[in-house]
Amino acid sequence: MENSELLKTIDGASLAYLGDSVFELWVRERLIRRGITHSGPLNQASHAYVTAKSQNAAFHRIEGMLTEEETAYFKRGRNSSHLSVPKSASGAEYRTATGFETLCAALWLADEKARLFELLEEAFKEV
Repeated sequence: MENSELLKTIDGASLAYLGDSVFELWVRERLIRRGITHSGPLNQASHAYVTAKSQNAAFHRIEGMLTEEETAYFKRGRNSSHLSVPKSASGAEYRTATGFETLCAALWLADEKARLFELLEEAFKEV
């Protein structure tokens, strides 16, 4: 199945599942490139990125930069019906984080990696 066709048919929860991995890979590479090379410190530093609260805040930093199509991908994930909210985040934070991960997957699958990395760098430039 071609990527554009896949993006039209895959549901938000499945995109978020992939987006979680795409985002995690970006975080790990970013931390290693910054000189953090041991697993304990890597795990500790990654916490500033991978929680629903931090993804929620990151999304709000880039929200105004998104195209209409990117916003639609975000909403597809945010509005997924199969979400179970963890105790560490509010429902709104968790839904926003899921939308953020969905956006990551959609850009990845659309081979728009430069755009994905641009948004991620902007979202986390202060971290």
